[in-house]
Amino acid sequence: MNLGFIGTGNIVSDVIFGISKSKIKYKKIILSPRNKKKALYLKKYFKKVTIAKDNQDVINKADWVFLGVLPKVGEAILPKLQFKNNQIIVSFLSTTNYQKLKKLIKTKSIIIRAIPMPPIRLAKGPVAIFPPNKKVKKFFDKIGTTIEIRNEKLSKNFWAISGTMASFYELLNVLSKWLIRKKTNETDAQKYVTLLYSALAELALLKSSKPLKNLVDEQTPGGLNWQGVNELRKLGYYRLLEKSLKKIYKRL
Repeated sequence: MNLGFIGTGNIVSDVIFGISKSKIKYKKIILSPRNKKKALYLKKYFKKVTIAKDNQDVINKADWVFLGVLPKVGEAILPKLQFKNNQIIVSFLSTTNYQKLKKLIKTKSIIIRAIPMPPIRLAKGPVAIFPPNKKVKKFFDKIGTTIEIRNEKLSKNFWAISGTMASFYELLNVLSKWLIRKKTNETDAQKYVTLLYSALAELALLKSSKPLKNLVDEQTPGGLNWQGVNELRKLGYYRLLEKSLKKIYKRL
């Protein structure tokens, strides 16, 4: 099958890296020329990548079409494009809901909303999809772990959580800079912080059958971690995090 991508931003690049290194069987990956620099880079890096002359050319040549542009851009260009009834269309548009997509696309194609995250380039991380679909689930299971959502209102919760990624990176950045100010060299500081939090996430995943609260509660009273979490609670750190989530959700 041929896979077409409208948009060549960061997340599309991550998905293409994941696909190209996976066991997914495909003939070609067809890119829109929107971001010419990234499109040319991907074409040079992967033999099966080609660049279409425009968005309609992507659709004409693809069996599956992935929408990876900003929501406002997508809503402006989709009504002008002609999709095929037998295509599978996977949308990465964060704030354009399923019903709106159906009105914009106007075909009997299978339309799926998906939330891929940057670790997909490493074939890691969750991919939430709505509505459930066996073919799309099988596809994303080869470059991540698919979570099927049966209610679009619930899917907004996952989109909101996906909006905390940069906040996590900023946490790593703050901790790393603190070490650097304490005379640790930059390489060691970043390596220590990223390895620590990567390992903590793996441990949490290993114990994910039990409440995450258990990992917090098992800290020794009076210990360093007990002190750290309680000081942040008193400062309202976690309340602000929830407040941020509510605002992201409202935008969705």
